[in-house]
Amino acid sequence: MIDIALLRNDPELVRENIRKKFQEGKLPLVDEALALDAKRRALQIEGDALRASRNTLSKQIGQLMREGKREEAEAAKAQVSADAARLAAVERETEEVLGSLKAVMMRIPNIVSKDTPVGRDDSENVERERFLEPRVPEFEVPYHLDILEKLGGIDIDSARRTSGQGFYYLTGDIARLHSAVLTYARDFMIDKGFTYCIPPYMIRSSVVSGVMSFEEMDGMMYKIEGEDLYLIGTSEHSMIGRFMGQTLDEKELPLTLTSYSPCFRKEKGAHGIEERGIYRIHQFEKQEMIVLCKPEESEAWYDKMWHYTVELFVSMEIPVRTLECCTGDLADLKYRSVDVEAWSPRQKKYFEVGSCSNLTDAQARRLNIRYKTEKGSAYVHTLNNTVVAPPRMLIAFLENHLRADGSVSVPEVLRPYMGGKTEISVK
Repeated sequence: MIDIALLRNDPELVRENIRKKFQEGKLPLVDEALALDAKRRALQIEGDALRASRNTLSKQIGQLMREGKREEAEAAKAQVSADAARLAAVERETEEVLGSLKAVMMRIPNIVSKDTPVGRDDSENVERERFLEPRVPEFEVPYHLDILEKLGGIDIDSARRTSGQGFYYLTGDIARLHSAVLTYARDFMIDKGFTYCIPPYMIRSSVVSGVMSFEEMDGMMYKIEGEDLYLIGTSEHSMIGRFMGQTLDEKELPLTLTSYSPCFRKEKGAHGIEERGIYRIHQFEKQEMIVLCKPEESEAWYDKMWHYTVELFVSMEIPVRTLECCTGDLADLKYRSVDVEAWSPRQKKYFEVGSCSNLTDAQARRLNIRYKTEKGSAYVHTLNNTVVAPPRMLIAFLENHLRADGSVSVPEVLRPYMGGKTEISVK
């Protein structure tokens, strides 16, 4: 949610930002917000005047009574009573206007970075850097489900019977590899100075609406029937929600946190063979990193955070590249975002394995997360980034470490988490 003062002082900047995001249907929201803000301010002026009049008249009544001017005192009392009734009406109307204004403001997208390329969708994202040389082996790389089945590591059919499409059982060394990567990622981030957390996996609607737009909420979140609870789509949701309504000490910042959680999402694509299998599913696990910092520090943290993900993948000998997300590919609360994509020897292209985002103060305004300053308080900036998210990482891992005989090599950094294993053999 943007600052109402920004909208009031430079509405054309907000309109141009909406156009950059190709959301012309939201342009009327600017005028709606301005009209509601003007009405709120007019009500505030009227309310302040009524309160001042009440205080003045209250003092006069006592004086008039002492002077024996009963008739004038009664008239003043009647005016106080009338003003009180009007003030109550003004306060009720103010609450209604504030609610309407907040609802409109929450639909206006955050201002994007000047460095964000303008584009309609992810096809117009811009490549930034590549890390490690991508390679294509001389032998044919099978589809990832075929690799997993030969390694005795997956059971899709049973999961369809128990849970439906979009679920799977991981077994044996593959299940161990899955956990090993998450544990390695946890320790990797702890070594970077981040505090490890395990958050709640369900959150209330007040948190959901604070961390994402209504469109995202409807498309992603599973609601618990009969309760004000949602399953989290990522641990960022409950990790940021942890600080809602709080004013932090400036000395506490930056807060650097890394969290593990299962994630639950409605969306599931089946648009071609590469998005079947375990690429898009309803349930997965993820190691996340979250930073709350002062505004002047957020861009530096943004660069640090995506570099950590790159460093992690490079340490596992998986080639990656980074893409700067264009305006049309940014969720409404995001100021800036970079995707980390891993190399697929099978597809001979890169695919997304993580995303780093700077949301500036958009989430903090919705959730009222502040920090103390010499002049009072200010909103924090919030950032989040995927450290690693199996099973997508597993696809990249298997394809890049597959051998001609069907076995998969285990890079040195993961061997301590795999009981010293150097490879996963065909079953």
